[in-house]
Amino acid sequence: MNGETAWTLYETRLRRVSAYIHDHLDEELDMERLAEIACLSSYHWHRIYRAIHGETLAATVKRLRLHRAAGEIVRTELAVSEIAKRSGYPNLQSFNRIFKSVYGMPPARYRKEGSHTAFLSSPNGKTKAMFDVTLRQIEPIELIGVAHTGSYMQIGKAFETLFGTLYARGLARPDMRMIGVYLDDPDIVPAEKLRSIACVISNPGVPTEAPFERRTIEGGEYAVLRHKGPYADMYKAYQWLYSEWLPNSGRQLKESVMFEEYLNNPRDVPPTELMTDIHMPLA
Repeated sequence: MNGETAWTLYETRLRRVSAYIHDHLDEELDMERLAEIACLSSYHWHRIYRAIHGETLAATVKRLRLHRAAGEIVRTELAVSEIAKRSGYPNLQSFNRIFKSVYGMPPARYRKEGSHTAFLSSPNGKTKAMFDVTLRQIEPIELIGVAHTGSYMQIGKAFETLFGTLYARGLARPDMRMIGVYLDDPDIVPAEKLRSIACVISNPGVPTEAPFERRTIEGGEYAVLRHKGPYADMYKAYQWLYSEWLPNSGRQLKESVMFEEYLNNPRDVPPTELMTDIHMPLA
């Protein structure tokens, strides 16, 4: 077996394991079972996965479950005990402890005081805080990406496929800029039908065989809001841009897609330190 064939096999197995993790977060994910899905011994597979993704399988599962839990705490009325159960924790106490260690406060307090609350309306109908929005003129941006259909909170599945495939094909670089392109309005389109693309900025010469697709972000002027905090909170930032910043700016929207640039990696920093630039196209 030559090197190219070996990496093709790893690429397929990476996709299969990543898909299984994302589709079975409600279940107990046995590490040996994931190694079986990869068709490799547990001894070798865990090392290959960590070399490619930069974290252990167990760390991936923990991060994804807590990411989903944060979204449910912010955007639903589910009891924290139910969210803990769905996240695979045996009791509420252990969930509270782990959540606080990652998000800086226990889940019940996070629901009331997390960074998303900065975007909630005060009695006068305005948000509790104002946010800096900068106007930027950008050139067209060439992207390659992996399409995702489903909740925007689950686009991480497409990003894992994207980076696993880039690595397996020898195309990954540490300076690649991560971009999320969002094609539908989540207030109108059902979550299971939302379309998005997990992307990196790339030059036109990079091959785009499946699962990759090529996309260009239009050049022009953009309003850019820098958001600090968990991805689960950004829904409120979008609402603030549309309901407060846009009408007060006197500007008009351009018929083009919004996109996000992720300035750091959720594998490297806690959710409270995540930095994201949200780009709104202006006419």
